[in-house]
Amino acid sequence: MVTGGSGLVGKAIEAVVGKAPREDEHWVFLSSKDADLTNYSSTKAVFERVKPTHVIHLAAKVGGLFKNMKYRVEMWKENVDMNNNVMECCREFNVKKLVSCLSTCIFPDKTTYPIDETMLHNGPPHFSNEGYAYAKRMIDVLNRSYREEYGCNFTAVIPTNIYGPHDNYNLEDSHVIPGLIHKFYNAKKNGTDITVMGTGKPLRQFIYSEDLAALMIWTLREYTESEPIILSVSEEEEVSIADVVRMIAEAIEFTGNIVFDTTKADGQFKKTANNAKLMRYRPDYTFLDMKEGIKRSVDWFVENYDVARK
Repeated sequence: MVTGGSGLVGKAIEAVVGKAPREDEHWVFLSSKDADLTNYSSTKAVFERVKPTHVIHLAAKVGGLFKNMKYRVEMWKENVDMNNNVMECCREFNVKKLVSCLSTCIFPDKTTYPIDETMLHNGPPHFSNEGYAYAKRMIDVLNRSYREEYGCNFTAVIPTNIYGPHDNYNLEDSHVIPGLIHKFYNAKKNGTDITVMGTGKPLRQFIYSEDLAALMIWTLREYTESEPIILSVSEEEEVSIADVVRMIAEAIEFTGNIVFDTTKADGQFKKTANNAKLMRYRPDYTFLDMKEGIKRSVDWFVENYDVARK
């Protein structure tokens, strides 16, 4: 059973599972229409109906910088309520394995790079998203606590920046790649130039949603530790925002001018994550080339413009 099954990662898991279905597995993808996971009774009812043996917990209250700063209490409370309810139901219904999803943005603000799994609690997160970050960090604490007290097989993954089809393309509140894809789409349609906020110099590691999905399925089936695992491309595959802008422009065949508005803030320069732990387990894994991933993402948005979340 996958919570948050209608989002970016949930849809990617559905696509990957569909390509190589297993006879001994039946997958159920939940959306917010199926249950209010902030409510214990509603959560318990969906567990009673589905009777899952394995759970991937993706559902979360998320948002960009503005939303995180404006709704600090809700970002904490709703995420904590969801996580507590899902975890307690997993214990109560004797779920064999729970995999939850964390994020690299919950790591300490003041840290050394690259970050790895051992550094999660080494200092406070950035003040702008502390409600969300502390709620997510508590998943790691509870994974260990449930394992020690009840013997539950709970763990978590930590992806870097995810992109791909079925993302949120809202121009006010989306992540960098879907926001840029939507901007380029509008600029091409209207025959205008495009302005990108900031210098384009910050560096990020991006993981294509179906790569993350494949690795999360592997985590569910094979990974045995309660300690979290970073799912990311290598440090060498870090790219600048300007590189991403060029890839999107090429993929959508944009021929207008691209202006970087250097009066706008860049945000953190880098958040480099170390994927050595993943590579010890999966030295064979090959990630999709980012240029190809961007092309697939752009093509999906153009083809599904009317139904895309925006």
